[in-house]
Amino acid sequence: MSPSPPLLPQPEQRRILRTELPGPRSRELQRRRDAALPGGLGVTLPVFVDRAGGGVVVDVDGNHLIDLASGIAVTSVGASAPAVVSRVREQAARFTHTCFLVTEYDGYVEVAERLNALAPGGHAKRTALFSTGAEAVENAVKIARAATGRPGVVVFDHAYHGRTMMTLAMTAKEVPYRTGFGPFPGEVHRAPYAYPLRGPGAEEALAGLEALLERVGADTVAAIVVEPVQGEGGFVVPAPGFLAGVERVARRHGIVLVADEVQTGMGRTGTVFASEHEGVVPDLLCTAKALGGGLPLAAVTGRAELMEAVAPGGLGGTYAGNPVACAAALGVLDMLRDGELLERARSIERTVRARLEPLAGALPQVAEVRGRGAMMAVEFVRPGTDEPDPAPAREVAARCHAEGVIVLVCGSFGNVVRLLPPLVIPDDLLAEGLDVLSAAIRGACGGAA
Repeated sequence: MSPSPPLLPQPEQRRILRTELPGPRSRELQRRRDAALPGGLGVTLPVFVDRAGGGVVVDVDGNHLIDLASGIAVTSVGASAPAVVSRVREQAARFTHTCFLVTEYDGYVEVAERLNALAPGGHAKRTALFSTGAEAVENAVKIARAATGRPGVVVFDHAYHGRTMMTLAMTAKEVPYRTGFGPFPGEVHRAPYAYPLRGPGAEEALAGLEALLERVGADTVAAIVVEPVQGEGGFVVPAPGFLAGVERVARRHGIVLVADEVQTGMGRTGTVFASEHEGVVPDLLCTAKALGGGLPLAAVTGRAELMEAVAPGGLGGTYAGNPVACAAALGVLDMLRDGELLERARSIERTVRARLEPLAGALPQVAEVRGRGAMMAVEFVRPGTDEPDPAPAREVAARCHAEGVIVLVCGSFGNVVRLLPPLVIPDDLLAEGLDVLSAAIRGACGGAA
């Protein structure tokens, strides 16, 4: 076997705009895309990527864009982290697939062992691997139903859990996710989330959860599925005490508590799992996105007695726990081991708050800067009200994109700009990206850019 070529150096870590965005080569490729792909596959910024690494995405026209999105929280350790790439290359040269349910390999086992050790709680745990976040959430529901013999699932206002039929039933936002795809699976019930800016508070939301359980019958509910920080719903950090209260309610009624950490997990919020901020110990914990370092991998990690409730053959999938994706995950877990990236996430939060929080006091359209770690957001409202206003969020994103800074819009009302920079982004690049974002916010809100 010929030796592997050396790893490519990381792209130059600075913003470089050689063309307008999108550039001519990207526009040419976009025409090909439009002729070959359905319009239902949306796009945030129509540039085609040549290389990426650190905090930079390089497009086919040679533009270097500042990455404040991480592929929606996927490339948290960087889009070409050497610890990930080297493991992937070695594994791909050995074999790319066997199906773990046919013939096994140790990478799957090692990923499971390491997730079992990292997940909150000192109880015995088991982990099953899958391919996507939605798949992990659906399997957590399956496991909870098998363990309890109950059908019901409780989710929350503003929740997002995926695009499969079951996870669409669990997702709150109608447009664009649910519209035209019903009917959805039944036995899904929605409770209030303690959204500090918009209410209710923790006690009121917990009372609403209890009222829901009384109405539908707590003994019919298998699982309560909650995002420790809501993602697509607006990067909502729940009011203090809410998550711990949800855990108490679940325990009292014998309901399986499922933490959907698909977007929050693997160091994104400054702890390995966002549940740790509130001292919550989920019964089942779902991870994906950053777990695979850019390759499709997801997991359900949970109490051994719950995970063992499913009969052999009830879990898995052809690509679930693919060996190359497992190799990538081991690279990610190696990078998280010493805690430096967790501190980096906390440092990013401090930097973002220092740069953006003054805008909340200066501009009436900026209702709040919020988040945890490297999962930060700005919510926009109509001046003098708390009425959501999506227009400034869209304009801010457009201004950033034109200046070569990748940001994302989210929120139940489409009025939130979210930031998910790679945890390895250099300080000066982050500062430059925040300069562009701050100017875009001021420009969109009528302040001096």
